[in-house]
Amino acid sequence: MTAGAAADRSWKGSASPRLAAYGRVATQDVDEAAEQIGRIFCPHGLQPQAGTARDFVALHNCAAFDGFSINYVAYGGAVTIDPGCLDRFFLVQLPLAGAARVFTGACEVVTRPDQAASLLSPTLPTRMAWHDCAQLILLLDRRLVEQRAAALSGRTVQPVEFEPEITLTTRAGSRLQQHMVTLAGEAEGLGGTGRMPAVVAGDWRETLLEALFEQPGHGLSEAIRRYAGEVDNLPRAVRTARDLLHAQASEPLDLAQLAAASGVGIRALQGGFRRHFGMSISDMLLDIRLARLNTQLMAAGPEARIIDLAFELGFAHLGRMAGAYRDKFGETPSATLQRVQRGRAQLTN
Repeated sequence: MTAGAAADRSWKGSASPRLAAYGRVATQDVDEAAEQIGRIFCPHGLQPQAGTARDFVALHNCAAFDGFSINYVAYGGAVTIDPGCLDRFFLVQLPLAGAARVFTGACEVVTRPDQAASLLSPTLPTRMAWHDCAQLILLLDRRLVEQRAAALSGRTVQPVEFEPEITLTTRAGSRLQQHMVTLAGEAEGLGGTGRMPAVVAGDWRETLLEALFEQPGHGLSEAIRRYAGEVDNLPRAVRTARDLLHAQASEPLDLAQLAAASGVGIRALQGGFRRHFGMSISDMLLDIRLARLNTQLMAAGPEARIIDLAFELGFAHLGRMAGAYRDKFGETPSATLQRVQRGRAQLTN
């Protein structure tokens, strides 16, 4: 069955399928749909609701990039979908037509076009009911999101769970919707090749992660705001010192010079950092360097060497750097680099 035929069988009044050049699944067979879509996302139960089996049709188009993918998924008729815990990824489901009820954790979300979308976290069990529904779906690698949360919050990698409802009429919800639609359009402009330049893919990762963490309600919101100095009005000296750490992160730490540039004594500055950020000056500098190393590894080309990146960021002892990186991000720098390069190789094959 062709993708066009599947789309024609779906539901009345729906828009043309997005990402048509990236067709992966187009079928009227329930078992085939569950098996093939399960390969792309994760294994899941799929069941047409009583009396609607003759209307069933499944369509899945997927443009995959480095650490994320943009998908168009449509089901004709009424179906229940039971993926359980997603485990490996986060999903943002933006409805384009029809309606869906999403049960995740202890919450229920009803999504409709231009009103509400859903955000599924990998650690929360999920069950959904779609009715003549088409959705644009953004998949983000779990490790990518959790490592970015660690970088933003000054904490170590830990599970992140978002509020499952995205209100599309809010500024944050509207921005995420706009980014997803724009990404789909850019993927369509590639003509189905999925060959996005590494620099462009890196820019998209940053844009999507920023938009994701703009959504309210995830458990690290307060920690991220505190680490960014947004919880209260930072004293001028503390703000100056923090900005200097970011601007001169690759330089050796000189507490005397930092305090003098901030206009206070060393002990006063140290106390200010512990009071406002919950960490020492040297710990913040280490965290800034580790976060930058993680970002650079995620964007590194095949010729990249960890030793070169580390020295450029001011790390003098590679063993201690690797240990600190593992403690923060849950894997060694070499594991991050290997995972990124393996993912890119899979996309080009």
